[in-house]
Amino acid sequence: MKSILLFMAAIFAIRGSCLPQSPKGEPYEAVLFSSETGSNGTCYRIPALIRAPNGDLIAAADQRINGCGDLRWNDDINIVGRVSTDNGQNWSEARTLVDYPKGQSASDPSLLVDEASGTIFLFFNYMDLQLEKGIYYHRYIQSADNGQTWSQPADITPMITLPEWKNDFRFITSGRGIQTSDGKLIHTLVNLERGVFLFGSADHGKTWSRMSEAIRPADESKIAELSEDIWMVNSRVNGAGCRYIHLSGDHGKSWDTKADSSLADPGCNADLLLFHTEKNAGVNLLLFANARHASNRQNLMVSLSADEGKSWPINKSIYEGASAYVTICRLENDAIGLFYEKDDYRHLVFVRFSLSWLTAAAPPSKQ
Repeated sequence: MKSILLFMAAIFAIRGSCLPQSPKGEPYEAVLFSSETGSNGTCYRIPALIRAPNGDLIAAADQRINGCGDLRWNDDINIVGRVSTDNGQNWSEARTLVDYPKGQSASDPSLLVDEASGTIFLFFNYMDLQLEKGIYYHRYIQSADNGQTWSQPADITPMITLPEWKNDFRFITSGRGIQTSDGKLIHTLVNLERGVFLFGSADHGKTWSRMSEAIRPADESKIAELSEDIWMVNSRVNGAGCRYIHLSGDHGKSWDTKADSSLADPGCNADLLLFHTEKNAGVNLLLFANARHASNRQNLMVSLSADEGKSWPINKSIYEGASAYVTICRLENDAIGLFYEKDDYRHLVFVRFSLSWLTAAAPPSKQ
């Protein structure tokens, strides 16, 4: 009963807050990248979004020059980005952040901010399709000035993988990582043969290492720190028709795993965000976004939980049509930014909405 009362108090406070919306109170939407998926056309995929220490928003994506093929099938993929200085209302022109010579590709951007140092890390997966086709490397660039300039790529493959993994199908999950309450930087690495592993840094990015035992079943996964003792990993599992939830009370040494049948999923990258507000009456709000369908990439939906993912009483559809990869980010004034693939990868779209819009009365969601 106490948790229900706290939840209702939190929702009442959220609905009463003044948050940025479109004039009609509905989410604000902007197309950041548009694909040409015809012959020899450029395809933009794989959204990543982060709020920089100065409040600017940085959006990154794959620029796939020879169509929508993934890393091992496309020898010309760059990472491109855009910046917003006004909470997502307006965006800079696109610029190239990572570009190798044709025959080498960089793909699957993900972003992570170290709030202590102010450094932004942009991770990606790299392949030389001429010399080592099928061999994955894991790299990052970093920025110390809110994304204005970026370093040369650094390779962390030997730090986060093992030599016997060389020929495995493996990749850093696109989207974003997190920083824990004790300052650790944590992200997820997928090895389709061996499971998902957490990797990260305890020294602000000077060194990186694996930080967990294998998590199974799991593909692309996102992590949230529910408390100093409890970590949650929410995972894509191809063919399952729903998400899998993994909980660890010992910082990744062991995991309790279960399927969450309330979160339908077609086997697609999603996102998970722990949300604290000053008005939420002590309740941790957990947000989850994905293509909410058991078999098709469609019906992009955002859900909210006030009991650390045990239930998801609030569900709101963002777009009922074709939709796929998605990432979410907290904006200024307790707004939410969402960046997703829309209409069979033809567009990468930014959406901004308020928590009050999310929790407003709505018809029953399609699950």
